Amino acid sequence: MTSPDVHAEEPDLAALGALLADRTRAGICLALLDGRAWTASEVAALAGVAPSTATSHLNRLVDGGLLAQERRGRHRFVRLADPGMAEMIEALAARAPRRLVPVRSLTAARRRRAVGFARVCYDHLGGSLAVAITDGMTTRGLLSWESGPALTASGGAWLTDLGIVGEGVAAAGRPHVRTCMDWTEGRLHLAGAVAAAVFHRALEASWLVHGDGSRVVRLTDRGRDAFKHHLGLADEVLTVG
Repeated sequence: MTSPDVHAEEPDLAALGALLADRTRAGICLALLDGRAWTASEVAALAGVAPSTATSHLNRLVDGGLLAQERRGRHRFVRLADPGMAEMIEALAARAPRRLVPVRSLTAARRRRAVGFARVCYDHLGGSLAVAITDGMTTRGLLSWESGPALTASGGAWLTDLGIVGEGVAAAGRPHVRTCMDWTEGRLHLAGAVAAAVFHRALEASWLVHGDGSRVVRLTDRGRDAFKHHLGLADEVLTVG
């Protein structure tokens, strides 16, 4: 018979849920999906709270393992702990119930549409454009789904044609291909080292350019032509809704 004072470890999902149960902390995690490190003052401005309040929330998120922090001189920077954490936040957002929030201006409405079309998802692309790229790669036989997503031989040759060499998709400890549940589309988009390499190639080639400091990325005319040429994507999926 087991002694009553013997303990065993098990996942504390309730503790993780409590971290994200606060809308300010949840909003911070969603904003940090852009993959960059933010200062505590930037987080406070984003959340619309006092710096002391932001610090309290950040301390909880760091202690809970969702965020990592670093010091640069006198400044404290925070970011999501790792790519897996980013994918978890994105997946939770995709499954979370929807709530109505006020859209108070035409600018805000346009920004919401832009976020849904193309945005940074930690180190790869998210939004309807990312879903369309995943669909296009599947249609052209560059991805196989027989035993989970996998790059085919044709897919490897396609990456080479794009100028992406093997080192660009063989990041240590990361699978070549994985998926992320897109929270605005409710469908899978490509994640992992291949998605990161394609995204960074698109930025290098100016197919995509960063927006106004937010997570939004903008598809250029050059990018529209490139995705038509390389993946046969149609005009309707290359247009912000």
